[in-house]
Amino acid sequence: MTTAGLPLGAGLPLGAELLLGAVVLLGAGVQRMSGVGFALVAAPGLVLLVGPGQGVLLSNCAAGAISAIGLCGGGWRQVRMAAMLPLVLAAACTVPVGALVADRLPERALLISIGVTVTAAVLLVIGGVRVAALRGRGGAVVAGAASGFLNSAAGVGGPAVSLYAMNAAWPVREFVPNAQFYGVLVNAFSVAVKGPPQLAAPGWLLTAAGIAGGAVAGRLLGSRLPDHHVRRLVLSLALVGGLLVLGRGLLD
Repeated sequence: MTTAGLPLGAGLPLGAELLLGAVVLLGAGVQRMSGVGFALVAAPGLVLLVGPGQGVLLSNCAAGAISAIGLCGGGWRQVRMAAMLPLVLAAACTVPVGALVADRLPERALLISIGVTVTAAVLLVIGGVRVAALRGRGGAVVAGAASGFLNSAAGVGGPAVSLYAMNAAWPVREFVPNAQFYGVLVNAFSVAVKGPPQLAAPGWLLTAAGIAGGAVAGRLLGSRLPDHHVRRLVLSLALVGGLLVLGRGLLD
């Protein structure tokens, strides 16, 4: 989708740049409402707009930023450091592997892989899958390793952590700040390994505006919408996006 050797902002028409900002706005708004979900909602759209490699990388940057915003309101005080340590360490080990695999795959194969991963992740979360291997400290290591790999390769590391929290019976109020803390670190690892997105000034400005606007809109709407409606919105958007990416890969 981009011109070889050019920054994304220089290779995209104005309409595509505005659409990129809108995708980031939607993802940031959803995450601010629910505490999670930016990558599931926004990553498929970013991948379709700017290609799988740069789309995943841009999703990593924006997801890390909106997670940090969520922690600034005092959520960091609720982070369970002892519980998060095995998740974070395991993710740090597999992020480079995910980046390497994504770099070696042809674009069509990467699109199909991302589409399948997002779709499968959404269906697992919807199904509330219970897995004995995702319990205890060993489960944290398994979930962190899977999440780090998927976050770096496909931009969707959240579902593995969500499934771990579900199997560990974490209350939602505990899960959200811990998921945001984890999101800051795992996305920072991913960007450190792969480097920043090749985005020109207009692209960066629209991304920043989307993050800021989504944070404000999500905070305003979050207090008015029931949690189950927000969750349904996140999963519906993610499922549609995953299927679109999969279809693009199959038809490319």
